[in-house]
Amino acid sequence: MASAPVLTAIVATAAVTVGAAVFNPTPEQHRARIKQAIAERSPIAGVLGVGALTAFVSSYHSVGVASYTTVDDKTVSVGAFGMVFVLEPARK
Repeated sequence: MASAPVLTAIVATAAVTVGAAVFNPTPEQHRARIKQAIAERSPIAGVLGVGALTAFVSSYHSVGVASYTTVDDKTVSVGAFGMVFVLEPARK
């Protein structure tokens, strides 16, 4: 029979995995966060609706326990456990 620490580790891992899947952000959460982040970074872009346009053309991808959105094959946001993070554009 498995020892208590091993069994506890297995149960904890299963609970975290199930929690991540249940709280995986939806496409709407990603799009709302993209709009908000662009408006915070540039008020002019917010007024012009650049965030709404970016959110509209983004593609949502879920990997079960996490998710991400892309625009033109570039990752725009990543999410897990109900949180969405918008990535900074690459500086040239």
